[in-house]
Amino acid sequence: MSSLLIKLFIKNSENTASPAVRKRYGFLAGVVGIICNLVLFALKLFVGIISGSVSIAADAFNNLSDMGSSVISMLGFRMALKPADPDHPYGHGRFEYISALIVSGLIIIMGFELIKSSVEKLINGGTVFFSAVSVVILSVSILIKLWLFLFNRKLASKISSEVLKATARDSLNDALTTFAILVSVVLSLTLNVNVDAYLGIALSLFIMWTGFKTAKEALNPLLGEPLQKQTAEEIEQTIMSFEGFLGIHDLVAHNYGPGRCFASVHVEVPANTDIINCHEQIDLCEKLVLTKLGIQLTIHMDPVETDNEKLTEAKNTMAEKIREIDPRLSIHDFRMTPKSDMRTNLIFDVVLPAEESFDKRFLKAQIEEIAREIDSTYCCVITFDIDFTAGK
Repeated sequence: MSSLLIKLFIKNSENTASPAVRKRYGFLAGVVGIICNLVLFALKLFVGIISGSVSIAADAFNNLSDMGSSVISMLGFRMALKPADPDHPYGHGRFEYISALIVSGLIIIMGFELIKSSVEKLINGGTVFFSAVSVVILSVSILIKLWLFLFNRKLASKISSEVLKATARDSLNDALTTFAILVSVVLSLTLNVNVDAYLGIALSLFIMWTGFKTAKEALNPLLGEPLQKQTAEEIEQTIMSFEGFLGIHDLVAHNYGPGRCFASVHVEVPANTDIINCHEQIDLCEKLVLTKLGIQLTIHMDPVETDNEKLTEAKNTMAEKIREIDPRLSIHDFRMTPKSDMRTNLIFDVVLPAEESFDKRFLKAQIEEIAREIDSTYCCVITFDIDFTAGK
């Protein structure tokens, strides 16, 4: 069914890098979500009213909020397609993340309203009347929500959309919620035990937890998250496939929405390289990364001395000793500038992992002591960098 809908309503569906195709995916998900959730709202509200069940009625309004989420998702995709303007030169792609954040907010609000209703029902009491019709309608609802989960997950996977991932997760949560309600209905019919209010409280806590989890995932790209490890490795492999490039460091990326990633990196080249040929290689590499990964890459050229044996030995020895302090530490931009027979400056950068808080003053003292043990004339000029590529 999902493949058929994609084939019928999305032209050039495989060209997911196209903003227009992304918009059609988003609109298809939105329209399908609105129709399904409107039907589920009407069915569950009917069952909730005739049975007097607070959990079913709350679940009905949860589907109504899901319909609102679908509308927000559609608006998010539409706004994300707005072209760049003088105030937003990187475009409006982050509207997709904002939409996902709004959807998560609706999930949290729905959970809060459900817990209020459940506590009131627990305090005030009340009788719940279930029938076989309730069981049938709830069973159909579970099947529809499971299909919506699979449908949205497939679309999210095709276009790497955070808002559709959030929508898919919400559909799965709804299916689990309705399944729990169905269990309570069966218990009420067979054992004459009313667990409606208790179940409502448990479900509301689960819904709110899901909302907070979804909000966190929506906030990550807005706050700034590292490149995925696989993407960083693909960039490095692409760069290192060019002849004359010795290594890379300081890879930094900024995400302005799906398909709107800008990155910069320092590429080490031999100090005696032909600068015109190197510039041409850099241009070709930037275009190749854009073609393969859709990333606007800017390369900074770092000249490295390759024929200075003393410098190479000092660099390798320092790198090895610094890794003994912490295996996650690395160095780059290593230079050696003799000032006199009594002093030789070692100028280099030390890369620190982003997740740890190092005492830089103490670490600097450790590294300086290592340098003096290697050669008493060595004096370190250290710049500390952060590793911005520590993604998953």
